[in-house]
Amino acid sequence: MDPMVVGMAMVGAGIAIGAAGIGTGIAQGQIGAAAVGATAENPKMFGKGMILLVLPETIVILGFVVAYLIMGM
Repeated sequence: MDPMVVGMAMVGAGIAIGAAGIGTGIAQGQIGAAAVGATAENPKMFGKGMILLVLPETIVILGFVVAYLIMGM
């Protein structure tokens, strides 16, 4: 395969993981702040806050899947 095509595929895979990571970081920052505030008001909200904090991680997993598919071309 042409080295230029392979290089561009690797750049695309890096962008996929990088963008997913940045988006997840922004989302987790906002959700984490809200979860801490909710837990401070009502300690029973801790479990719900943790579940909501884990949800953005699926975005990074999707980024890894896309990068894997790009690299496997």
